[in-house]
Amino acid sequence: MSHDKTCVVIGASHAGVNLAFALRKEGWQGKIILFDKDTNLPYHRPPLSKKYLELEDSIQNNLLKPEESYTKDNINLKLGVSIISINNEEQSVSLDDDSVQHYDKLVFATGASAFIPPIKGIKEAKNVFSLRNADDVEGIRKAFNTSTTKKVVVIGGGYIGLETAASLKKLGADVTILEREERILARVTTAYLSDFFSELHKTNGVSIFTNKNVTEITDNNTVLCDDGSSYDANIIIVGVGIRVNTELAAQIELKIENGIYVNTKTETSQKDIYAVGDCTYHYNSLYDRFVRLESIQNAVDQAKITAKNICGIETEYNAIPWFWSDQYDIKLQIVGLADGFDDLVVRKEAEKKFSIWYFKGKQLLAVDSINNAKSYVLGTKYIKTNAEIDKIELANPKSDLKSIVAINQN
Repeated sequence: MSHDKTCVVIGASHAGVNLAFALRKEGWQGKIILFDKDTNLPYHRPPLSKKYLELEDSIQNNLLKPEESYTKDNINLKLGVSIISINNEEQSVSLDDDSVQHYDKLVFATGASAFIPPIKGIKEAKNVFSLRNADDVEGIRKAFNTSTTKKVVVIGGGYIGLETAASLKKLGADVTILEREERILARVTTAYLSDFFSELHKTNGVSIFTNKNVTEITDNNTVLCDDGSSYDANIIIVGVGIRVNTELAAQIELKIENGIYVNTKTETSQKDIYAVGDCTYHYNSLYDRFVRLESIQNAVDQAKITAKNICGIETEYNAIPWFWSDQYDIKLQIVGLADGFDDLVVRKEAEKKFSIWYFKGKQLLAVDSINNAKSYVLGTKYIKTNAEIDKIELANPKSDLKSIVAINQN
């Protein structure tokens, strides 16, 4: 492989960093240049809403790779730099320092940004934070440590909002969650799990209000809703979803459909340009549809596949998605995608140990596991092997999960 080739990667989070190191592992001998506008060395993102807040743990203790690793693998990490434009005919990117960088292969690992809803007064209000990067955490910590009453309002009852609420509650905050839908986690899970997490937070002293559409944040940080209710806050956390970073991709007319469209080899609609991670809209053969995933698993696995394809080792991406969430003493592990399920089985082994199994007909689509690693591990195996599950046995908590397979159809 030619030594004079250059691979430029835009974005140095999980997808971009893993791709860079995977390229070296697969034999790429040319230059690798990794750009990111964040000035911090690339770090793990999931702890942002968890131990970074709770323990004031240093970002430097949670780096994706030690600084010397980039030097050792001859990866040129350029932080605090933004890509302004791309010229795909000349195969170059223009940077905000007025320099231009040529590429032979270009990879979008641009991820997503927090969506800030058009709420009146949200831009002018003090101590309003999203939670996407280390700077957000530092801002929340500073505001929290300098506030006397520590009243926190979280706008949005998704996983980020709930994890942040749990972390701040542990630190002694007075926390209120406002959710626009009729239940928390309404867009991502079943009512059973929503009810469980709602009760969990209420037991821990968090106030949860649903059907709350926030319309304004006043000068004194009072949060107003369209039903006339209001909630005072020193700190406001906004966790209502994300916006995929596709501006640069759109600039060069890559195909965009709920993210940057890629084929099974993570190639975009243009030659020598790839995309990985949260920003991609990709085909999943197991579920026979295109998906866009906000998942560390997806970012890391796609990065490995992309590296192989860039190095001429044709490989298709085909992985089962998995996710997790930590709140108080609860660990939720999710494997698979439950969308389209027509039946579910709840297997309850203890008050805080159970699993929810989602089916479409006889096909197992996904498993949600609460403090139950065994159901997560075996659920993953059964999804991969397309095992036919005895649902009656599954529902019986005394039955062995290893013996619930009726027919194994490989």
